[in-house]
This record gives sequence, C-alpha cells and structure tokens, in this order.
Amino acid sequence: MALRRLEQRDYSRGELVDHLVRRRGCERGVVDAVLDRFEAVGLVDDARFAALWAESRRRSRGLSGGAIARELRARHVSEEIIAGVLASFDPDGEAATAQELARSRVRTMRGLDRRVAYRRLAGFLARRGYGPSVAADAVARALGELPEDSEPSGRPGP
Repeated sequence: MALRRLEQRDYSRGELVDHLVRRRGCERGVVDAVLDRFEAVGLVDDARFAALWAESRRRSRGLSGGAIARELRARHVSEEIIAGVLASFDPDGEAATAQELARSRVRTMRGLDRRVAYRRLAGFLARRGYGPSVAADAVARALGELPEDSEPSGRPGP
C-alpha cells in the first residue's frame, strides 16, 4: 500500500503514517518498520519532500514562506525541517515574488477604483501568505507602475 501511494507522488513520513494507520487500518508498529526501511533506502525523505514541495508551491502559486510552512505542517513535516527549508528562502526574493504577483494581477483590474484595486490586490497577496507590509509595498508599486491609459478609474468598481 505504501509503495502504491509513493508511485503517485512523494509523501512525507507523517502523511504516509496518517494514511496507512488511520485510513487503511494498518498497525502502527508495522507501518513504522516499513517506513524506517523506506527511509533507509531513500524512498521516503522528509527533507527532500519539504524542499521540493516548497519550491513547487512557490513557483506555481507564488506562496510566501509562511503559507508554505503552514502547508508543510499540515503534511506532518517536522519543525526542524520546515525551518531548514525556510532558511533557504531569500527575504528579498519573497518581496520580489509578491511584487511580480501584484504586477500580473493589476492588469486584470482596469477600470476599477484605485481603492478597490488596492483592496483586491492586498487581499490576493494576503491569501498567498504575504504579510501586510510586503503586500502593501507590492500593491503600491504595482499600482504606481500602471501606464496612464490603464490606470484604475475614479469610479467605484463592481
């Protein structure tokens, strides 16, 4: 069952334990012995899983380090491994990612009132896990970079 699960994608040890013990009814001792062997041969590696997960979520969804940490905790990755993954993140890179997300999203807000566009962009970044100061800076820059002809209007949006 564990091998079939790992054929789909990488899983953390905690996810496999959860699946095998809680959902499939396997004995915890047997599951631990199998997963110990899987770790010894490299089939299960929480550090590798966390690094790949973080890179994938950052690239595909533009998530912040905090949002990625929450996702890894939900996948039963240890705090030590999460801290190691987050230590590899560049804080300037996170701000740049937020800036790029805001730039790409602001293009969809033509014709909206500037305050409405600001609120929507800030909310968008907050849902991706960016803090208020990073989000506010990214939104202000994105709105400031809009060309005159695509500036959000003074009229209220929908």
